[in-house]
Amino acid sequence: MGVAWMAAPALVFAQSAAAPPQKVLRIPFVAAETGFDYAQVSDLYSNIAISHIFDSLYDYDHLARPFKIKPATAVAMPEVSADFRTYTVRLKPGTYFADDPAFKGQKRELVAADYVYSIKRYFDPKIKSPHYSGMVDEGIVGLDEHRQAAIKAKKPFDYDREVEGLRALDRYTLQFKLAEPRPRFIYALAGFVAMAREVAEAYGDAIGEHPVGTGPFRLTQWRRSSLMVFERNPNYREEYYNAEPNADDVAGQALLARFKGRRLPMVDRVEVSVVDESQPRWLAFLNNEFDVAAVPLEFTNVALPQGKLAPNLAKRGIQLRRRLGSDVTFYYFNMDDPVVGGYTPQKVALRRAISLATNVEQEVTRVRRGQAIPAQSGVAPDTYGYDPTFKTENSEFSPAKAKALLDLNGYVDRDGDGWRDQPDGQPLVIKYATQPDPISRQFDELWKKNMDAINVRLSFDIGKWPDQLKRARAGQLMVWALGSSSSSPDSSGGFERSYGPSAGAGNLARFKLKAYDDVYRRIDSLPDGPERLAAMREGNRLLVAYMPYKFNVHRIINQLVQPWVIGYRAPIFWNNYWHMVDIDDTLRPR
Repeated sequence: MGVAWMAAPALVFAQSAAAPPQKVLRIPFVAAETGFDYAQVSDLYSNIAISHIFDSLYDYDHLARPFKIKPATAVAMPEVSADFRTYTVRLKPGTYFADDPAFKGQKRELVAADYVYSIKRYFDPKIKSPHYSGMVDEGIVGLDEHRQAAIKAKKPFDYDREVEGLRALDRYTLQFKLAEPRPRFIYALAGFVAMAREVAEAYGDAIGEHPVGTGPFRLTQWRRSSLMVFERNPNYREEYYNAEPNADDVAGQALLARFKGRRLPMVDRVEVSVVDESQPRWLAFLNNEFDVAAVPLEFTNVALPQGKLAPNLAKRGIQLRRRLGSDVTFYYFNMDDPVVGGYTPQKVALRRAISLATNVEQEVTRVRRGQAIPAQSGVAPDTYGYDPTFKTENSEFSPAKAKALLDLNGYVDRDGDGWRDQPDGQPLVIKYATQPDPISRQFDELWKKNMDAINVRLSFDIGKWPDQLKRARAGQLMVWALGSSSSSPDSSGGFERSYGPSAGAGNLARFKLKAYDDVYRRIDSLPDGPERLAAMREGNRLLVAYMPYKFNVHRIINQLVQPWVIGYRAPIFWNNYWHMVDIDDTLRPR
């Protein structure tokens, strides 16, 4: 498998000797994409691709830290009413979609109606968007009522029906009216992208295979779960490098001085290979086949002995970009599952016992090679509400307490086979979903060791990551571990993970508790301040008490960058950076 993969790039990436030299950025994805329809995907890797094809109204400054939001397709920052309930956005004229047969040979300009149509797609019942519940929380007046009316009438969603809260006032002016004050609505505006209606209608159910946007790149080649090739969008608007690095950011100031005024994107082509196994991905980077890559956990001690870049890599001019990620890893319990789900004291005790038996410190030191810190809650670093000094029972490790809790609640060995049974006498088997790659197997070994220590039988439910995600959304997995990266500077998205109406979408655990939902609505609506922070603490308390999720770690991200890649900065809350880097081929080995 490794040999076949290594041989493929020579065929796929070869250029004609007569063709002009192109600046090509080559990067790996560690998991496969699931599609390119912004309304239907929620995984990180699909969203990375989408963010370079489609344009949002607002974007994050490439160099400012921790973040600064600036206009993208908008002319300026939004006009906001005093009560934070009306937002008016004016678009830049002269932004065009990439060419596509759906436009019948005409150059197609981006207009306000495209954003209206694209946002309505989240509410179309046919699309079944995993983002629907989060969009409902934004409170755009009339949109969810329109959806519910379509469901009740059993009729297709009417995109032509105007709703009060989302209107194109003219060709370039977009207005939002919200049911409640939303002082943080700018974060939502930074996430809205535009799709042309005629493209969506031309491709129908296959729209996820035919992305057409106004962004800096267009998808020109795709082998599902293997290869994606993106090329410069010839119709991309005149956009020039500009940024606002912090005053004390010497490297950022140098990048600004070097690139300010350069036409974007600076590279011509981006080649993305899906390589889910660590060894071939690592070897390909060492062989100069990838330009930017994260250090695989298995090779941490080789690449970063004592936490510093290995001398042989430093001698080659490879750069290390290291930071604590704005993310959290966790495993969830399917609250609808007859074994681990439910809200009775016995079911809560089972989940808490499994949490208490989870040796997170061993995960950090052995499997993650020290490249993580224990998580106390689902609030990610760099988001509002994260407190590095905050501690909860979520991080407690005590097999003795776990055993006592199981004994007390009737999870004992009734047939003498050495494994605990359920209180009703049925066998207790925890079915843990996982993936067939080497690093997952290391996590699986730790899981089995943890469960063996409390005499709980474990079985593995193995499948490819995109397939597991589909099954998770359908409620078909009992327990599954995954990670989540922040998409905005606010932590409400982390709390939405447990919000009842988000069950089956962001809420993979299908946790439904009125007391928590009430707290979440306060978190989502209150202005930043002591009252909102208190609501966050209450939300965390309820999650620890009922344990629908066990939050494990916040990962330390170690990115290696080849010396010919200039201008790379790891994004924090955003995914798009390809257009902001340059390639100096004079530094690339022949």
